Amino acid sequence: MRSGLGIVTKWLWRYVPHGRTERHDACPINSYGRSCRLAVPFGLLSLTLFSSPAQAASSQEAERLRTDLTPLGAERAANKDGSIPAWTGSPLARKTPGEDPFPAEKLLFRIGSKDFERYGDKLPEGAKAMFRRFPDYRMDIYPAHRSAAFPASVYESVFQNATRAHAAAKGIAYGVEGAAGGVPFPIPRNGAEVVWNHLLAYWGPARELHVNTYVVSPDGHAELSAGYNEIADFPYYYPGATPTSYGGYYFKTRHIQDAPPGSVGQGYLDWQPIDTARYNFAAWRLLPGERRARRGPSLSYDVPDPEASGFENLDEYYIFFGGPDRYDWKLLGKREMYVPYNNNRFYQKATSELLGPKHANPDNLRYELHRVWVVEGTLAPGKHHVAPRRRLYMDEDSWLALYSDSWDENGHLWKFAHGTTYLMPENPALILGSQFVYDLTLGGYVLSFAFNADPRGYRITAPHPASMFSPEAFAARAVR
Repeated sequence: MRSGLGIVTKWLWRYVPHGRTERHDACPINSYGRSCRLAVPFGLLSLTLFSSPAQAASSQEAERLRTDLTPLGAERAANKDGSIPAWTGSPLARKTPGEDPFPAEKLLFRIGSKDFERYGDKLPEGAKAMFRRFPDYRMDIYPAHRSAAFPASVYESVFQNATRAHAAAKGIAYGVEGAAGGVPFPIPRNGAEVVWNHLLAYWGPARELHVNTYVVSPDGHAELSAGYNEIADFPYYYPGATPTSYGGYYFKTRHIQDAPPGSVGQGYLDWQPIDTARYNFAAWRLLPGERRARRGPSLSYDVPDPEASGFENLDEYYIFFGGPDRYDWKLLGKREMYVPYNNNRFYQKATSELLGPKHANPDNLRYELHRVWVVEGTLAPGKHHVAPRRRLYMDEDSWLALYSDSWDENGHLWKFAHGTTYLMPENPALILGSQFVYDLTLGGYVLSFAFNADPRGYRITAPHPASMFSPEAFAARAVR
């Protein structure tokens, strides 16, 4: 997961109505002494579970991960007409980082504004809105390749998680226990389990990269709003990690800005908890002029990201990020959908080739037919959020969310987000990379987590020293 964490506190009023946004002070119980205290047709399955307990799979069910299901819980078989192939599990032979895995492959067909309704059952609501709004919006459809493959250690951990992972004490919406090293619920029983699979999808044990955020205003003007160097660790995926070894925080990141000039040296340190009822969200911000690191607002929920000029909230990172407890999650089932996939060619392009005045340049986006899990979140009793209804679409082979539809409090479709996937057969891994978030009401959009045409690329690394993510070490940067 990425940081993309805002430093500036000038947040747009239209995204944070008075009395609607809640923040949590970071006050984790930590080593620094601070202590404050099953596949079915879409539409046939409708399970809503917010506080009801989640049960681990039986040993017999888990054996399916070695027979008719893939090690991560997807269907091994092809679909009926073969347009979605069978999963083989073999990483692609290409080993050059960032290489386009299918450079000579021919386009199958295009979906445009004049014929998109023919494919309506295979499109998210947000994409349909884009087709209606922009005559030049399109999707280029290529042959499907189930290229998602992961290390053998991840497969083994997923198999173990299947029979040991369960809801945290307060309920599955708040957290997960009994899991490490792989998605916790390869055979999900409810929508919240699917959401946790996305949150705990594989990105490697640690990473380093440089990332940019670009904002395109409603009048078509594109601007670099932030650039930063990120170092991130996923203790949940450390080699040999167990359910009790990673200390309650599955993701830790720090980023230091190097653009724009007025923000150079600012930074954020963020810890994301595996159980939001037991561990607090923890965040610190670095302002060099103050010569110290300050506690920041919780990096979750509907707090807007100022780097994105209000187009993206903190829980819209990676399509969905942070605590899922604001919603009741309903599992709507599986669908075959056209989704952005195997997008390495996209990452070879300069940003100027990606950003159109109203939407992304469709020349550089590849779509394929894949099966996805569909979940819908509606506002839970006693909770609040600027987007009281969300729908997420998760790739069955990686559990990464590839689309999000968001509705406002008046029931109007407000935002549409889609990711891009970055294939790393040398690891092997398939990760969620750059994403677009569109405001369907006012126009404009943001491209975030962009590492396009950057020779450093996305680098999976060994875990960093724990001190790298301590607030003390972070604060020390301000006095150098």
